[in-house]
Amino acid sequence: MPDKPIINCHMHIFTSKHVPPFIAKTFVLWPLYYLLHLGRIVALFRFYFEYIDSVRFKFLYKLGVKVKTAIAWFFNAIKPVKIPLSYYLTIQAFFILYDLISPVEPKLPDAMVVKIEAVRTWLAGYYLLLPKGSTGRQILLVLVVLLLIPSGRNLLYFVFSRMWKFLAVLPGPATREMFRRYLNLGRFAFHDRQRTVLSKIQGQYPDDTAFVILPMDMEFMAAGPVKTSYRCQMAELAELKANKDLSNIIYPFVFADPRRMEKEDDYFAYEIADGKVVLKPCFIKTYIEEKKFSGIKIYPALGYYPFDERLLPLWKYTADNGLPITTHCIRGTIFYRGWKKLAWNEHPFIGQSMQKGKHAALTLPEMKNVDFSVNFTHPMNYLYLLKEERLRMVVAAAKDDRIRELFGFTDLHTPLQRDLHHLKICFGHYGGDDEWNNFFEKDRFDHSAQVIKRPELGIRFSVTTEEKPFEGQSEQLWKYTDWYSIISSMMIQHPNVYADISYILHNNAAILPLLKETLRNGSLRKKVLYGTDFYVVRNHKSDKNMVADMQGGLDAADFHAIARDNPRDFLNNRLHGQIPI
Repeated sequence: MPDKPIINCHMHIFTSKHVPPFIAKTFVLWPLYYLLHLGRIVALFRFYFEYIDSVRFKFLYKLGVKVKTAIAWFFNAIKPVKIPLSYYLTIQAFFILYDLISPVEPKLPDAMVVKIEAVRTWLAGYYLLLPKGSTGRQILLVLVVLLLIPSGRNLLYFVFSRMWKFLAVLPGPATREMFRRYLNLGRFAFHDRQRTVLSKIQGQYPDDTAFVILPMDMEFMAAGPVKTSYRCQMAELAELKANKDLSNIIYPFVFADPRRMEKEDDYFAYEIADGKVVLKPCFIKTYIEEKKFSGIKIYPALGYYPFDERLLPLWKYTADNGLPITTHCIRGTIFYRGWKKLAWNEHPFIGQSMQKGKHAALTLPEMKNVDFSVNFTHPMNYLYLLKEERLRMVVAAAKDDRIRELFGFTDLHTPLQRDLHHLKICFGHYGGDDEWNNFFEKDRFDHSAQVIKRPELGIRFSVTTEEKPFEGQSEQLWKYTDWYSIISSMMIQHPNVYADISYILHNNAAILPLLKETLRNGSLRKKVLYGTDFYVVRNHKSDKNMVADMQGGLDAADFHAIARDNPRDFLNNRLHGQIPI
């Protein structure tokens, strides 16, 4: 009997039209990020592939390669001369840049200036410094070093970043990662149509492979206006889903942002009937019930908590209908770019121990966008959906009385009549490969050992006799426990909680040992999903590389479980029934 088709549970085909222009904001200092306008970068890629790249097929280009090869062979043959020449040119570039920067930056210590000038005098005395010459010639020499002599480039950056601290941030690791993301967007997102991007991944898998397509709604992340609206993005996806050749191949989701729900009355409208959510005519009803989109995608790092009260009726609707939700759960480069709000300085529900017997709201001190956005993404937040005693706190604090009616709220001491323990949700990226590494490193923390010590339960999130969250424990979990352990424990304790290995599977050698160990746990084995995060992950590996890594690293039964069986369980629901493949 032939194998069931592979299902990639996490991929993207949105284009640059759906991405705000100033993704570099908060990575690059104002106003420099305006120069890294995404539209201009994509236009450069378009120009390159349409005009410049095509030159490589021309006669003159091939002739030029022959000449270049001959020159390269000559310089390689005189390698003993090449090394001292590289050092010589690097020294020249140092003094050119030093003379350029020093007049416009804070003065260096006098002792350092004296040493630099002493070196300059010594070199000049032995005629080892080139005369200054024209500005153009100096710029050319610096470019030769920066572009053609990697060792010289690295040495110059090392020296200057310690002389003038402002240079140490250009570029740092986060900035380099941001540039890689830009290049990745340029590689795929310059296509005008999502169908074209889809074809780029279809060619890397067997013909019957299916794909869960996750759209992105980035209009509220404070990084500038998108060129084409989210609704246009979704309309194009609906066309693909309606295509008879693709209808059983693609399983698109709908993006849910509570700010859009509040701004647009026709986006999510509902009424309550017998404790259930019944959708009125609205955008989500059209796409889920009529166009047969398969689930909901959220991305809390864009500036909201997953337990936002505006989302709660949608979560009740999805839970009662068995519809899947995929949430972003990893530290990344896509996050809210605006100012941190005052309310974000404290967690709405998690407390921290202060004096003996006294507690206060957990302080969230992070100020940088990349840091405080992780508070929205933290897996602990989902306990306030899945655990009734914590959901009760959220419902009690809701401003909309319909929320209390929906869940049958009495008071904080009485269990809700209806809850979300059956919510079907997938933690995209399984917390991140850095958190998988934290699981191994945190051998001194008891919570990070619970998945091993109690594989049938994992972390006990409610530890008092009344089964209520203990504030000190919540603080410890938030601050000191790896996300792998938290997510795995929720997967063990809740039948409909999943996690996919998208993005992190590019780091195959690092995650494979723990992935194999994870699949030995009977509960976790049924909940891990194959996904790649195409095309966001492309700056690391191609999809065909990653699927080959997984098939080569896992035995056939393990790969069958995560790539064929589990995805079907995740996508099957009471509204649409079983998926047809």
